[in-house]
Amino acid sequence: MTGRSLCFSRRHALQGLGVSLALPWLESVCPVTRAAKVPPTPPQRIGFIFVPNGVHLPDWTPQTEGFGFELPYILAPLSAVQDDVLVISGLTHDKGRANGDGPGDHARSASVFLTGAQPRKTDGSNIRSGVSVDQVAAQAAGQATRFSSLELGCEQGRTAGNCDSGYSCAYSSNIAWSSESTPVGKETNPRFVFDRLFGNGNSKATSDNQQRRDVLKKSILDFVAEDARRLQKQLGTNDRRKLEEYLNGVREVERRVEDAADQSEIVFDLDYPVPSGIPNDYGEHIRLMCDMMVLAFQTDSTRIATFMFANAASNRSYRQIEVPDGHHDLSHHGEDATKLAKIRLINRFHIDQLRYLLQKMKATPDGDENLLDNTTLCYGSGISDGNRHNNENLPILIAGHGGGTVDPGRHIRVPAETPVCNLFMSILDRFGAPVDFIGDSTGKVSGLQI
Repeated sequence: MTGRSLCFSRRHALQGLGVSLALPWLESVCPVTRAAKVPPTPPQRIGFIFVPNGVHLPDWTPQTEGFGFELPYILAPLSAVQDDVLVISGLTHDKGRANGDGPGDHARSASVFLTGAQPRKTDGSNIRSGVSVDQVAAQAAGQATRFSSLELGCEQGRTAGNCDSGYSCAYSSNIAWSSESTPVGKETNPRFVFDRLFGNGNSKATSDNQQRRDVLKKSILDFVAEDARRLQKQLGTNDRRKLEEYLNGVREVERRVEDAADQSEIVFDLDYPVPSGIPNDYGEHIRLMCDMMVLAFQTDSTRIATFMFANAASNRSYRQIEVPDGHHDLSHHGEDATKLAKIRLINRFHIDQLRYLLQKMKATPDGDENLLDNTTLCYGSGISDGNRHNNENLPILIAGHGGGTVDPGRHIRVPAETPVCNLFMSILDRFGAPVDFIGDSTGKVSGLQI
């Protein structure tokens, strides 16, 4: 490192008018004493992404195992990041099955996705599932960051009422559970997430100062500029460049959030509600939320995040890819070729948004590496085929290198009926938060690392 050899607290942030702009990982910013010889390595992060209604497995599953597999149609958008992706076939969520509880596969698919627990069939207040893997990790690492975890989504949900054959809407709308009876609500408005990440923690002050910034037509960065200039004088050349790139990135996301808020005032003929501040374009909404996840990880505001692209049984249409039909309706395709073609397009659209996130993370410096190198991201659905509503051989993939603990770029196949929770056990091990069990785990998944 060039320049002064200084260390600041990881809690150090740029300050100004109700804004606390956390810093990215810099060589000069490290929680070590002056006697320390080597700065610590960047922390590991974990993310989980849920998509509803399953996928068309023949167009998802690679034909060969190991390295060098050919990406099938749905996964083709990942070609630029194939070496960062590990496709896992054969995983099962047994507790997503009825097991005597009758209909309600979609609600179960979301509630079981990160818990591996059979949800109690009720649409009352006596809901019960299990503690989700993200919250297990948050309990282990949450004290090290401003937020123990970050929950994101693109569709608002209800916490009460019947959403699927006698199952509470709480099951369909949430994948994060801090206790058996407590789902962790998600934020769907990128503006609110942005203000949460970069506010000073006081909701009234944040709101008041946001209004003041709006009136003054100034960026968050305008209010931390003086503090940023002071800090840059104390940084080495590499860190000054990283800080400048980070601040430019924050401003770009801020601009897009503002644009989305402006667009939300326009009325469109849509068959689903678009809350204020949310882009009318669904793809842009997903990408903005992906940016929020990247910023949260980059600034070490949190190390654990979940993201529901849509709620369970979502019947959202996809006009932007010329699919005006509802997703859930199409998932009951009955092997109809026209419907299957549209399902493939929806599945591929989701993967293209994942590609955006992975490339964004890969382009974000993190110490001597990049953010994707130090992240384990799990993407998938709690249903295999939307037509059959089955829960075996789920579409699951892992992206990232987990701080060197995962060897991606491969397709692996685990024995039939291997619980998804065995994968979660392995992820927690690599995160430094091992547990005796989670959900219906029976062990761990081997083969994540060669």
